[in-house]
Amino acid sequence: MKNMIIASSSTVYGSGYLEYIEPALKELFLGVKEILFIPYARPSGISYDAYTKIAANGFKSLGIKVRGLHTFSNAMEGISKAEAIFVGGGNTFVLVDSIYKENLMEVLFQKISSGTPYLGTSAGSNICGLTMQNTNDMPIVEPISYKTMGCINFNINAHYIEPEK
Repeated sequence: MKNMIIASSSTVYGSGYLEYIEPALKELFLGVKEILFIPYARPSGISYDAYTKIAANGFKSLGIKVRGLHTFSNAMEGISKAEAIFVGGGNTFVLVDSIYKENLMEVLFQKISSGTPYLGTSAGSNICGLTMQNTNDMPIVEPISYKTMGCINFNINAHYIEPEK
């Protein structure tokens, strides 16, 4: 059984990073000591280290450590050993391209399907659907496939805004 939070964003107006979903995060990550963070979406092109630091600061209040996937010599092994996984936002094209280059899409799907707690925000949510073809992100790279994990049986556009009528 999957154990996931698929969130539109890591922030909402007037609150800090992940603050608006903190009660749900406490429940999702109950008993977790360390979360594996996948920083591949790189919002505004920031480095993996800088993005991981932002994520780590977001989990300080919960007493959970965060380790970036990029710090493992073997990314597949990092995922397979993870207690919990967080994939943050940024550019969905960059995220999917990086996941495919590391050959991680299937191992991520298997890990999440086995019940490992998963948090996806923005691009990290977009990859939970069947494909990334609903994203409104800028296509700054061309991934080898638009197929994503398929943890849910529909696509997501994490930032869809209903037009006013």
